[in-house]
Amino acid sequence: MGKTYVFIPPIRKTTGGVAVLLQLAGILRSGGVEAILALREAGRAPDGAGELPSVAFDQANPGPEDVWLVPEGWPNALAPGLSGKARCMVYCQNWAYFFNGLPENVSWKNLPVSFIAVSHPVSLFIETALGTAPPILRPGIDLGHFHPPMAKPTASPVRVAYMPRKNKALAEQIKAMTESRRSVTGVTAEWVPIEHLDRDGVAETLRSCHIFLATGYPEGFSLPPLEAMACGCLPVGFTGFGGWDYMRQARTGDPEPSFPLRSVPWGGNGMYAHDGDVLAAALALDEALRWWAKGGRRLEAALAACRETVSHFGLDRQREAVLALWKRVLGENRTQTACGANGPA
Repeated sequence: MGKTYVFIPPIRKTTGGVAVLLQLAGILRSGGVEAILALREAGRAPDGAGELPSVAFDQANPGPEDVWLVPEGWPNALAPGLSGKARCMVYCQNWAYFFNGLPENVSWKNLPVSFIAVSHPVSLFIETALGTAPPILRPGIDLGHFHPPMAKPTASPVRVAYMPRKNKALAEQIKAMTESRRSVTGVTAEWVPIEHLDRDGVAETLRSCHIFLATGYPEGFSLPPLEAMACGCLPVGFTGFGGWDYMRQARTGDPEPSFPLRSVPWGGNGMYAHDGDVLAAALALDEALRWWAKGGRRLEAALAACRETVSHFGLDRQREAVLALWKRVLGENRTQTACGANGPA
């Protein structure tokens, strides 16, 4: 069985995308696949790499029986895989960076590369660009870590969590509009920034809040609103495009995306505006504040939909999907190697 090399870009701090790459490598090793981190900066394994074996990028020596995996935005990192005639794959976790870094006059269509998408919207984006829909590997969240509290604090004031690093200017505009309209809504919001916290701190903060204001754009999947749902928060705000993989409107008549949504077993789990529409997001937040202040069936139904949503994104689901896809990929790779061929499936 061949090896799987997972390219890790040079980073100072482990980002969400790199964390997913580390999760993937860990799942593969636990499933009996020899997964190795290919570090762009030798000797600087990112936080969270644990005991995963690594090799310097320029010292890796993949061959035709191996898989060489890189994240989107780093096409030059394909060089060792292409040179060694390995099965080269790009894991696209954000549609907005799909074409980033491609040299002039080079197209994905004329490279022997196949793709993995992090969500249905990203898969659709790639299919529209290239004509073929890639398989989807969604991230998972630890539902033993991100879980609701025994009881939320009294909704007076209503606590609104948000992440300042996600388009801070938009978040500040929504906050200003909400505060300006306090006399109209009659509900006081308490703003709770999530920043400079470890994973435990994020989960504890979300459990102490009622609403999560999502201002991320662009997003390939958008894990924070899902983690907020798991902690008993109602998400409001933007989907970043990729969030439509699991986000569904809790109110009839609210905006829908320009593409068909995939069928899911859960109902409306939040209130979402078109990306960048500050007014619509602020008005949706007004409504969410009133729901929490008054309680009732609409809020209960939306929170129940949140619980149903997150039940489909546990780590067990992620592990099952990763190992099933790699069984197929490695099987195809053995067949291609035996036939003397190399290229995308």
